[in-house]
Amino acid sequence: MALVNPHGGGPLKPLLLEGEALTKEQKRAESLPRVTVSSREKGDIIMLGLGGFTPLDGFMSHADWEGVCDGMKTASGLFWPIPITLSTDEGTADGIKTGSDIALVDPDNGEILATMTVTEKYQIDKAHECATVFKTTDMEHPGVKMVMEQGEVNLAGPVKVLSQGGFPEKYGELFMSPKETRALFESMGWSKVAAFQTRNPMHRSHEYLAKVAIETCDGVLIHSLLGNLKPGDIPADVRAKAINTLVDNYFVKNTIVQAGYPLDMRYAGPREALLHAVFRQNYGCSHLIVGRDHAGVGDYYGPFDAHHIFDEIPKGALETQALKIDWTFWCYKCGGMASARTCPHEPEDRLLLSGTKLRKALSEGGDVPAEFSRPEVLAVLREYYDNLTEKVEVKLSGHSAR
Repeated sequence: MALVNPHGGGPLKPLLLEGEALTKEQKRAESLPRVTVSSREKGDIIMLGLGGFTPLDGFMSHADWEGVCDGMKTASGLFWPIPITLSTDEGTADGIKTGSDIALVDPDNGEILATMTVTEKYQIDKAHECATVFKTTDMEHPGVKMVMEQGEVNLAGPVKVLSQGGFPEKYGELFMSPKETRALFESMGWSKVAAFQTRNPMHRSHEYLAKVAIETCDGVLIHSLLGNLKPGDIPADVRAKAINTLVDNYFVKNTIVQAGYPLDMRYAGPREALLHAVFRQNYGCSHLIVGRDHAGVGDYYGPFDAHHIFDEIPKGALETQALKIDWTFWCYKCGGMASARTCPHEPEDRLLLSGTKLRKALSEGGDVPAEFSRPEVLAVLREYYDNLTEKVEVKLSGHSAR
């Protein structure tokens, strides 16, 4: 059995230049007009460089933007659930001629991340993007806020990526490209691989989801988000240490691969679940574990909207399939982890687990029941919280508050 094909059916399409081509383009880029990108756009550029957004060759045109917002497909008919766009202010855009090249600059340190040939400049209805992608225009939604605050003009065109934005230096072996995960899966003899998306350390419910997937797949890729998070979320290095501790103590050897990817969260719920499936297909995963409120925030989405959306897309749009798992919890009467599909008991017999509840308990120095998290994982997390100089209040809302 072979791994799933990259999205679009062709080969992986990494846009990161190498060797002499990289050296020449870096030198040329020094003389180009510069546009500083946002944190989200930086993550998108690096993902394009890695081939994680195969088969895209750059930032989307107005026709692509419109097609993706309204029908989840680009102008060429490629299935794509969330616009991948680059914006700037009107003044900067006025100084850029269509057909000219620009350098895209890291917002953190001024490094040139990529060059881009600007094929189109256009304005969008930001509220329309928010209504279609996020299902809300509420500025309290972090994804809506991000779109509404971006520049007035979008720039479209192909990119040549020149940098990985410091991710390999910061995260080492945890930062893997689709080419690398595919090679690793093949070397392990895996063809049926489930991706587990996380921006949190793994509690008992996450562990249960991964083990359910291992029962039917060759292995699981625990794929951590390494880009920007909400205030109060746990940093990637602490999260990786906690996950490694869990894997070393509670999983069979060679059933788990842990890796990270460079995107910021968009918190787009169902649409983001589809984006997660698209790029996991590029990383070589045949399945995406989709649990409760996947990529959601607050109570903007129903707990299983991300399950339902996979039934609404055209047949064949994705090779990567959703592994849909119901609400999971510790049941005191069952004496273990269970789901709404397997446990017949009452709500009062159940301990509902969430990353937000765990962060809240730890940030307040509260007790965490053994049924919630493994002791070895708690030790890693308590050490992190004990050393925090500035506490962030963690609020329970939406499905996490139940």
